[in-house]
Amino acid sequence: MKCINILLEKETKNIATKLSKLVKKGDLIYLTGDLGAGKTLFTQAFAYGLGIREQITSPTFTIIKEYDGIIPLFHFDVYRIERLVQMDDLGYDEYFFGDGVCVIEWASIIEEILPDGLWVEINVVGEKERKICFKGTNKYYEKMVEELLK
Repeated sequence: MKCINILLEKETKNIATKLSKLVKKGDLIYLTGDLGAGKTLFTQAFAYGLGIREQITSPTFTIIKEYDGIIPLFHFDVYRIERLVQMDDLGYDEYFFGDGVCVIEWASIIEEILPDGLWVEINVVGEKERKICFKGTNKYYEKMVEELLK
């Protein structure tokens, strides 16, 4: 796991936008971390980097939102998932193995059904400081982390 400290909101946006330039269709980004740490902010900047100009809000109650960009974005917020069968009801595998990129907030809740992907952990260090850690689960995602942190 490779970590960086981010001092300002702008830096979080910059790293998320940079990541959006490295992804391809079928990629999976798993966001975890403290409540209010910036997972949705990260997703907003990531979406912006994909050319999406709609307002991005966390789909806490709908669980998933779809956006059309350079690559389609499937934005999940699984905070309210209580049983994995709820993911089956959503047809999650069509998204995970579809023609877009998935960003999943609170991914650790459904970790046991997740294929290989890029884990992004965002934690609060101070009022305006965050620690962001990246972990690829295979060589493809490990290389993505290396490119991202160059």
